[in-house]
Amino acid sequence: MSSDLDRDRLSALWQRQFPKGPPIAHELRTAYGDRWVRFHSLPGSKRYPETEDEYAIALHRYNTILDELFAGTDVYVITVAWSWEPGGPELPPERHEVHLQGVRWTTLAYDDDPDPELHSYTHLYADRRPWRPGTVDDILRQVADDVLSGVIITDSGLSRIHHPYDGGADVIATSSAERDRMRDSHQDWLPRNPAGL
Repeated sequence: MSSDLDRDRLSALWQRQFPKGPPIAHELRTAYGDRWVRFHSLPGSKRYPETEDEYAIALHRYNTILDELFAGTDVYVITVAWSWEPGGPELPPERHEVHLQGVRWTTLAYDDDPDPELHSYTHLYADRRPWRPGTVDDILRQVADDVLSGVIITDSGLSRIHHPYDGGADVIATSSAERDRMRDSHQDWLPRNPAGL
């Protein structure tokens, strides 16, 4: 795993590949809805695993989709922390524990409100590593438990995005055709409501 991160290159690449907004994971499905698909991580759309067997199912589903997207490539693993001050204590502390190799890529300030007590800062940490199934399982378990959120896993060219969340994963494919192929390959993992949520 590499701790060397070319922040400027990553920022420029993000701007070129995803010009509709910053790397805020939950906003991507709206901005790139024509390439988006959601997969649920447990049968029956159950949200949270409660047993080791359910964790195994969730991790299998996460890793299956990740492997289809990124087999044989390097990936950026991006995790998120928040603070109320630019250099203040970051939450959740578990982010650092499961992403030790993450280097601060950028900070997004939400300081438009005139009340400084309502200002917040989103810190994005990234590292680049060869993809292999299981390489992010510690992070995925924290996501499944809703401890971590905003995680993005993407190839080194930022052509595809995998955003795991507690209950599943959003994928931004390279095209609607690629999205449709993935969706058709995993029909049992799809949400049942018409909006695909």
